[in-house]
Amino acid sequence: MSYEKFMMDADMCGMLHSYLDGIVIDDTTLAFDAFDELGPSNHFLGCAHTIANYKGAFWESTQSDNEPFEKWQAAGSAASPERANRAWKKSLAEYEAPPLDESTDEELQAFITRRKAEMADAWY
Repeated sequence: MSYEKFMMDADMCGMLHSYLDGIVIDDTTLAFDAFDELGPSNHFLGCAHTIANYKGAFWESTQSDNEPFEKWQAAGSAASPERANRAWKKSLAEYEAPPLDESTDEELQAFITRRKAEMADAWY
């Protein structure tokens, strides 16, 4: 498996996680106040309810490019594997190890050394 595939798979898992949460049906999602505000035959893009809720209303991919085709094309037409390549490299470059107690780190390093000595070398 490549790092690019891993990044694309992780993105897909994020989508599935979001979808498996199900659909919430409440006053916010039904948006009756938006219907009351606008009335029939109007669009909802500028109403207060849309402005307050649009950012969290849908799952947003970290890998997909949702720009218009012309803008995507002008930016170099990067396909998904190319975007995933940039993403994993950026993730590694920005990685900061979490704080770890020094004695815990020493124990982990000793465990790793011991396990490596117990295992035969393999080409996988």
